[in-house]
Amino acid sequence: MAGGGEKTPASAAQTWKARSLHGSVYGRSSERQKQGACTFSPSVSSSKDSLQQLVTPVQPPKSADSRSSPCSSESVGSDSGGAPFDICMSANKCPIVKLNPSLLEINRDKRRERELSKDVAQLQHLRPGMVLLKRFIKPNDQVKIVKVCRQLGVGSGGFYSPGYRDGAKLRLRMMCLGKNWDPDSCSYSDTRPFDGAQPPTIPEEFKKYVQDAIQASHEFLKQRVGAAKAMEELPLMSPDICLVNFYNSSGRLGLHQDKDESKSSLDKGLPVVSFSLGETTEFLYGDVRDEEKVSKVELESGDVLIFGGKSRLIFHGVSNMKPKTAPKWLTDETNLRPGRLNLTFRQY
Repeated sequence: MAGGGEKTPASAAQTWKARSLHGSVYGRSSERQKQGACTFSPSVSSSKDSLQQLVTPVQPPKSADSRSSPCSSESVGSDSGGAPFDICMSANKCPIVKLNPSLLEINRDKRRERELSKDVAQLQHLRPGMVLLKRFIKPNDQVKIVKVCRQLGVGSGGFYSPGYRDGAKLRLRMMCLGKNWDPDSCSYSDTRPFDGAQPPTIPEEFKKYVQDAIQASHEFLKQRVGAAKAMEELPLMSPDICLVNFYNSSGRLGLHQDKDESKSSLDKGLPVVSFSLGETTEFLYGDVRDEEKVSKVELESGDVLIFGGKSRLIFHGVSNMKPKTAPKWLTDETNLRPGRLNLTFRQY
């Protein structure tokens, strides 16, 4: 779902609404979509010192003009010459002077952490085939997910700024796990086209979080619609693909469908399972690509959103972020940059 620092072809005067209504998810023109482009298909800790050794200074990206030609020998959508994006700020590069907190603040933070660790997930049935699990991912697990994503993200196949042959850039930093999703061809493959890197595998612990979320959703739905109906609304899914996206605080994402998985997966309505970490975002969803006719829900750090069955091909997007809403304990533990980390799991 969107990130910062990327070039967008739309002018500053264009509004978010205008981009989505004209069929452009990331500033691409509707004319490009008529030519065959499809919509965007989203949704173990180690020491900081060892991770920082993997990071090298980022070189200035090439301009869109230098790689806009379809016949160019340059790789498509690459950050060639630059190191992978680090979702966590380096303490060495960004020294922060912290005053010692008062005893009152320390005790307040401890009480808050205890409350969060005991929190029972609140489940919401948003529509047939769509369940929201509030605060489902526990604080310690959120910290672990961020650290693992950071470790994978600075290595081979890690975070980069995806783009298109015409020079347009997606407004996010992306890393694919399991299989690579290419925005220019809207298809999955075993390697990344612009550098040949193989996507890292999905950590087994991540898969367990997904299965736990699906199981909790089934138990919840059984009480509301019955066992048979629950399985129909949200079929079982074993993730072999994960798109990990990082958006900065000004990130946006136009209404789109996730429809680049296999025909069999889509026909069965195998769900997309989305993890949100960091800042709160306003999530849009509906049956049509019209911002005026969609529903909205806030996704906070630790929330898990699942949509499958009849809701598998809903239009969805992100209208805005809420800066400075990331839990303090999460940013203190991980040094996560301001923004939102989103993991979307699906079965190809």
